[in-house]
Amino acid sequence: MSEPERRWERRVDAILGIAASALLFAMMGLTFVDVVGRYLFSRPIRGGFEITELTLLVLIFAGLPLVSHGDEHVTMDFIDRMLPARAVAALVRVVHALVAGMFFFLTWQMLIKAARIASYGDTTDVLRIVVAPFVYFMAAMIALTALVHVFKVFVPGTRRGSQATP
Repeated sequence: MSEPERRWERRVDAILGIAASALLFAMMGLTFVDVVGRYLFSRPIRGGFEITELTLLVLIFAGLPLVSHGDEHVTMDFIDRMLPARAVAALVRVVHALVAGMFFFLTWQMLIKAARIASYGDTTDVLRIVVAPFVYFMAAMIALTALVHVFKVFVPGTRRGSQATP
């Protein structure tokens, strides 16, 4: 793809990178204040652990489509060395198709789980934060990751993932 076509990708990566940094900074600040409050004043932040858990959930699942888009998953390229370039390109497409199918299946299962959690009205223990929206967010990010892999079936090797290391 040409440089202008990639501009939106760089902007989205930058915005999401800033959001991820802000979430990490917030988690760090919360943990610091919680530890200081707990050990110096015997007053930890009420629900601090729950907030950290939910923030970490958002951070991990929001990063999943980004990692897939950037081909930054851990890969093994020992088969690539034995195959011709055209076979490697076909293998990459097949793998992306299989991964997309797996992620669509996981999305379906996560939506079932989210609906069940929503019907129960589950909340966190201390702060009573409703859990279902977070599980729906997880399902949405898994679905987006599946779509990224479908895209890569048709436009493979846009970044590092299809490049074998020497």
